[in-house]
Amino acid sequence: MKKISILGSTGSIGTQTLEVVRENPDMQVTALAAGTNIELLEAQAREFRPRLVSLWDEEKAKDLAVKLSDTDIQVLAGMEGLLSAATEETAEIVVTGVVGMIGIRPTIAAIEAGKDIALANKETLVTAGHLIMPLAKKAGVRILPVDSEHSAIFQSRNGEEGNKIEKILLTASGGPFRGFTRKQMEGIRLQDALKHPNWSMGHKVTIDSSTLVNKGLEVMEAKWLFDVELSDVQVVVQPQSIIHSMVQYEDGAVIAQMGTPDMKLPIQYALLYPERRHMNGERLDFWSIRSIEFEAPDLENFPGLSMAYEAGEKGGTMPAVFNAANEWAVAAFLRQKIGYLQITDIIEAAMAHHKRQENPGLEEILQAEAETYSYIEDRW
Repeated sequence: MKKISILGSTGSIGTQTLEVVRENPDMQVTALAAGTNIELLEAQAREFRPRLVSLWDEEKAKDLAVKLSDTDIQVLAGMEGLLSAATEETAEIVVTGVVGMIGIRPTIAAIEAGKDIALANKETLVTAGHLIMPLAKKAGVRILPVDSEHSAIFQSRNGEEGNKIEKILLTASGGPFRGFTRKQMEGIRLQDALKHPNWSMGHKVTIDSSTLVNKGLEVMEAKWLFDVELSDVQVVVQPQSIIHSMVQYEDGAVIAQMGTPDMKLPIQYALLYPERRHMNGERLDFWSIRSIEFEAPDLENFPGLSMAYEAGEKGGTMPAVFNAANEWAVAAFLRQKIGYLQITDIIEAAMAHHKRQENPGLEEILQAEAETYSYIEDRW
């Protein structure tokens, strides 16, 4: 029985992870953690009967405890609850499906508790990869990527671990505004930005994909996951989302992972690695695929990607500032408080203002995040 803890169980990754669990009777959920969605978490708790559940919102957690009083499920709240879910005694693997830098502490706690990590929280490696990867190595735990692109790279590395990577080819769909100029994007509305052409994701990741900031975060994440330089990660726009990413080796061979745009595949692969198991869903129909397109990313009109490379090259606390500024800006856009193009304007301003600190510890990373929020709120 594979025992799983899920952080962010009511979000896109969490709900799809539970779909995978439903289809695999030898999987068992031992802990669930969510933000504020008390109704869905209660339903999940009653269906999967974990040992504990946690809500970030403490008042709602009190309500949930009353609702679940007819069960023996422990109900916790806040960071303490999130850490308890991440370190639940019987769990073998922790799915980190929370969004944002809030995922760093529970990921560290899970690693220190000897849990394998099914990593869907990219901010953990973007901002603290220099801490996380050595810690995982020391603890002897595996970091298994859930992101479709990083899972594709991971799969393309199978059987090739001793061979040198020449280049990682990280694919991007280009988002809903591929081909647009900055002028054309001036009047973009929230509902337009939430219409991703291929993938079904949470609101924050969908907006990040439209600005190509998400791809920039994935570039920085790939550096740590696969121990390469940023300059060895090349973004390639592949609009149909058929090729999920590729690895080019030093002999020139390129190995790609292909499939339909379905997040359940990389989720199941991470949970069962190295086993492959039948999964329901659509399959690629190669008789109907007439062509697969490739393009270079448009860095002029989508500057978020080039700023991510800049943040990653500078290192230290700069990736945390890039990420924090984007989190603030996307949240403001989702509330319709700022315009679409202001997202990358805010990131640029925050990076220009920040005085980078080399080799930060966790507290310095979180301080950089707090200072970035404070700076932006004073200006916007």
